[in-house]
Amino acid sequence: MSEEASPPLLRVVRGEPTPEELAALVAVVAARASASGRTTRAERPAGWAAYWRQVCAPLRPGPGAWRSSGLPR
Repeated sequence: MSEEASPPLLRVVRGEPTPEELAALVAVVAARASASGRTTRAERPAGWAAYWRQVCAPLRPGPGAWRSSGLPR
């Protein structure tokens, strides 16, 4: 049985890094790869827990409400 050799994920082009330097490089690349994953729908907050619902004042309908909506609070 012959095992197929897969191409290396990282390749040193110049210089002779120490094993510690290679380990640090692999750790940084692995951390970057895991941090760049997209969030799924299950990880996002539901619509009722959205940030804008917590910071916006509730709507107050009535006479002149449209005018007062543009005034600073």
